[in-house]
Amino acid sequence: MPLQTIDLASKLSQFSGHFAPRTVALFNGHDVMVAKILGEFSWHSHADTDDFFLVLKGRLFLDLPDGVTLQLEPTGTPNSGDAATAAPRRVL
Repeated sequence: MPLQTIDLASKLSQFSGHFAPRTVALFNGHDVMVAKILGEFSWHSHADTDDFFLVLKGRLFLDLPDGVTLQLEPTGTPNSGDAATAAPRRVL
């Protein structure tokens, strides 16, 4: 299967809301998502996974507790760790 190039900046230009992630690709059963962030986002936890962040513009500061191992999230993992408070999964 040939590799597909995804223009992340173009995907980000398709929406304006903050903290509303959009899935742009799948990788080994994991969602690759883009999101716009502004200000603080409440700390949350995933029992078996965590988020991967690639900052295209600006700065991102993370306060992490000691001893955390970061992993990628399998498709369907709620972005806040809780399905009741998670943003809906939207694919671009």
